[in-house]
Amino acid sequence: MSDMTVELPTHGAAGARIAGEVREAILRGEHAPGSRIRQDDLAGRHGASRLPVREALRILEAEGLVTLVANTGAWVSRLSLAECEEMYQIRERLEPLLLRYSIPQLDAAAVGSLQALADAMERSGDVEEFLRLDREFHLASYRGAGTAVLGETVVRLWNRTHHYRRAFTRMIRLEGDRSVHYEHQLLVSAIRRHDLDEAERVLAGHIRRTRLELARHPEVFEN
Repeated sequence: MSDMTVELPTHGAAGARIAGEVREAILRGEHAPGSRIRQDDLAGRHGASRLPVREALRILEAEGLVTLVANTGAWVSRLSLAECEEMYQIRERLEPLLLRYSIPQLDAAAVGSLQALADAMERSGDVEEFLRLDREFHLASYRGAGTAVLGETVVRLWNRTHHYRRAFTRMIRLEGDRSVHYEHQLLVSAIRRHDLDEAERVLAGHIRRTRLELARHPEVFEN
């Protein structure tokens, strides 16, 4: 399963390049949910015409990062509490299945990489570094799955909920809660043993805990 998703044929190189740079900026939190992305600004910043910029925005819309409104413009996707709750419920069900497909194809080198990422997250004191490593860890754990639809669906859900994982991470750090690290270590252990049932159980609980914590903080969705 690939982390990146949709590329369109027309003006592919310029559109994909612009989409890649905007994607990374959104995932780093440089564009807040609900903020407007202006085509003219992107064209000027990247030295491109509006055509590849529109292509880039369509790529990002397909990935769930941007919402396009006809004849109006583009905004960074945002969620209400109810929408986020629904997406996390979906993730709780889909991601364990994707992991089940993936684990039999993960070799010792892949498991070693997951262990290194889990250890790096535990050492990290920076929220943005943690988020980058966390995304890399989970998507790498799914990489063995040869699915036609499920993998892309999961990446889109990750993209849509990314900002709210940032809020969750900040909250648990303030509280000194290290459960997320224990869960990552348990997940690596289950993957190493090829214990599919345990891996699914740990992952579902991992996602559920984030959902429940976010539901306790509706103010996250009001900004």
